[in-house]
Amino acid sequence: MTTPDFVFENKLHRQDYYLVAGVDEVGRGCFAGPVVTGCVIFNKKTSRLADIPVRINDSKKLSPRQREISDKWIRKNAVGFGIGVAGVYQINKLGIKKATEIAFRKAIKNCGVQIDYLLIDAFYIPYVKGLRRKNQKAIIKGDTKSMSIAAASIIAKVYRDKLMTTLSLKRKYKKYQWNKNKGYGTKIHREMILKYGISRLHRKQFVRNYVSSQAQ
Repeated sequence: MTTPDFVFENKLHRQDYYLVAGVDEVGRGCFAGPVVTGCVIFNKKTSRLADIPVRINDSKKLSPRQREISDKWIRKNAVGFGIGVAGVYQINKLGIKKATEIAFRKAIKNCGVQIDYLLIDAFYIPYVKGLRRKNQKAIIKGDTKSMSIAAASIIAKVYRDKLMTTLSLKRKYKKYQWNKNKGYGTKIHREMILKYGISRLHRKQFVRNYVSSQAQ
């Protein structure tokens, strides 16, 4: 099984890129709620550690408890980190791709430092101030290869899960059980949509595609 390491980061450090950040997103394929991105920067000292005391991997491969523990360690030991959010209004208006890019740029900005190089899961991010394509590297399945990208996926996942759980406590959203499905199109979530319709926090095109498939 592939597990992340600091190979990409250390190679860039040797090329005199000091602040190397990893970014990733969560919630891209959900029926409801925002898309959330994370950005994490580790320094040279951390990237040379032989042993990390917590599990850092693709957030989907960790249990909620493991993610919580890792999230705290990442926030404490990172040089900088940031969260970016693109809401349902932006997703419905611009589409998920552009909304996700907006969230990425917010996460990068929220790190509060000028990043020298960006490691990304799968695709490049346009219009990032000071980080043109020559200062970005898109890595297929990057959250299973780069520690910085994996760490970004963890802090984004923990943030988004807490947000969806909080939203699920509101009376008008309780029936969708977002505390359990986090907005993904589970069987129960789909059944509740067919029974009660959508809320203002549902992604219209995502749900429309599903409803249309049920009508055929």
